[in-house]
Amino acid sequence: MLVISFIIAAAAVAADQLLKLYIDKNIAFDEVRKFIPHVLSITHVRNPGAAWSIMSGKTWFLILLPCVIIAASIWFMVKNRHGSKLCMLSLALILGGGIGNLIDRVRMHEVIDYLKCELFSFPIFNFADICVVIGAALFCIYMFFFDESEKKDKKKEAGKDAG
Repeated sequence: MLVISFIIAAAAVAADQLLKLYIDKNIAFDEVRKFIPHVLSITHVRNPGAAWSIMSGKTWFLILLPCVIIAASIWFMVKNRHGSKLCMLSLALILGGGIGNLIDRVRMHEVIDYLKCELFSFPIFNFADICVVIGAALFCIYMFFFDESEKKDKKKEAGKDAG
């Protein structure tokens, strides 16, 4: 599952970078194109900060933090390579999204965002952000609902093997 997880992460990075390249080359800065009327529009913006542009101008922190999270994700994936598929998928999405946005930060000191939710006020985001959020949500589900039951199952199996 480790190799598949890295393939998923690489696919997420590739998709993110291709989408950002398309937006950058085909949609003018600050241009708004309706995608799903009253629901979702494509709006080309640059974000020098994190969500809601918080920490704008803190480029080194916004590069360092994802590096730490990426390293931790890779370490955890390698350590748990024979573990839960849900855990591995969640970490692959976090890894892919984190690398996608990190590439922008290192290259341009800002991130290309383009998806705007028209239903309510929400920061404009991108595919990498979607990967990170879905990955984090899946990781929380794994930690809260599956991690403890897997540990109990392993203890039971170890007890049976010893007896």
